[in-house]
Amino acid sequence: MTLHSLSNYPSARTYVLKLHRDAAPAQWHLVGRLEHIASGDHFDFSNGEELLAWLVQRAADGDPTQGDMT
Repeated sequence: MTLHSLSNYPSARTYVLKLHRDAAPAQWHLVGRLEHIASGDHFDFSNGEELLAWLVQRAADGDPTQGDMT
């Protein structure tokens, strides 16, 4: 067995997804906040498209701590 020093799921890309009380996932109505664990920064979203677009952009940038999180 070989141990790798690099994690498959690095903490720099770890987030908490918080759904707003008015979100209705069964009806595809997603509203909430995504929080970056390492920095504490957050991104509020009002629909699933915003959430996915933000995640795709951060993955493409390669640095989840950069961008429009406030």
